[in-house]
Amino acid sequence: MSKRALRIGMIGYQFMGKAHSHAFRDLDFFFDLPVTPVLQAIAGRNEGAVRQAAEQYGFASYDTDWRRLIERDDIDVIDIVTPNVAHAEMAIAAAQAGKHVICEKPLAMTVEEAVRMREAVEKSGVRALLCHNYRYAPAVQLAKRLIDDGRLGRIYHVRAQYLQDWIMDPNFPLVWRLRKEVTGSGALGDIGAHILDLARFLVGEVRDLAATMETFIKERPLGEMSGGLEARADRSQTGNVDVDDAVAFLTHFESGALGVFEATRFAAGNRNGNRFEINGERGSLRWDLENMNLLHVYLEDDEPGLQGFRTINCTEPVHPFADKYWPAGHIIGYEHTFMNLFATFFKSLVDGSPCKPDFEDGVRNQCILDTVERSAATKQWETVEYR
Repeated sequence: MSKRALRIGMIGYQFMGKAHSHAFRDLDFFFDLPVTPVLQAIAGRNEGAVRQAAEQYGFASYDTDWRRLIERDDIDVIDIVTPNVAHAEMAIAAAQAGKHVICEKPLAMTVEEAVRMREAVEKSGVRALLCHNYRYAPAVQLAKRLIDDGRLGRIYHVRAQYLQDWIMDPNFPLVWRLRKEVTGSGALGDIGAHILDLARFLVGEVRDLAATMETFIKERPLGEMSGGLEARADRSQTGNVDVDDAVAFLTHFESGALGVFEATRFAAGNRNGNRFEINGERGSLRWDLENMNLLHVYLEDDEPGLQGFRTINCTEPVHPFADKYWPAGHIIGYEHTFMNLFATFFKSLVDGSPCKPDFEDGVRNQCILDTVERSAATKQWETVEYR
């Protein structure tokens, strides 16, 4: 039987555009969904680059004006993969045009923007998805199941790190991710937002926090991204870095758990170390994105002499999403986290089932990011004020 087409309009086309497009194209191969994603159109300012992206990713057409893209009648979902500064205007316009919205993280530049985005979606009655894809790694989903089932008991500690090293070279240029007017914050919003979302997903809301932030290299040559996390530099000109290179903060969760968070792009040898450890009264969990199929589980009620962390390869059919792919032990990768996320979202568009994270999560994440910056400035504990 033929399935209804779900026509995608994407705004932006670089790193995240490639990741999203790949997921859309492979969804039908692995998932039996009630709709079929169709790559209808892609928009970007540089006509040559967006034409090339359309051809490479498989979009039927392209445009150099995102507003025209949103106005088209033959598009059902707008996917925003642009720098952060454009998220609010685009998402609000898409919602007002009656389009469902997918938006890369962090949701916005400020709490006020995030609230307006949430309100636009609620008023228009469309569905919206925030792309915190790491929630949808099978091992993370299994961790959530174990916590919700009470296997760890009361949670005492959440320890989360996101460690990268790709801007350590002082000659790496002042790309958009290092300019506050375009990105909002540095390591905090770029990668700290991911570990905050994972912590909220697994353990619950943050009550208050104490933070510090640091910028190690304060001046860089000008330049622009050239694909992935690579960049081209113009060493004849320099500019000032006005975002954080690293951030660290302590938290109290509303549940009473303590949290320790660290996000930096100056941790030599760590290419993409997104990691957490959760300690409870009856056991502990560990996970690392660089070995994303593995969940390390310790259970206090194991018999003496056999206690210790066991390593679960989360590729068995009983593990979340794992039955959609390969036989047990045949691992999946980064791109599959997007596929699992989008499959859940697209199903929700048809049957009305819940799909998180949504723009409410985006607002709550933004409130915590704002509190981190406020605490780093005041050098005091600050309470998170949710909106």
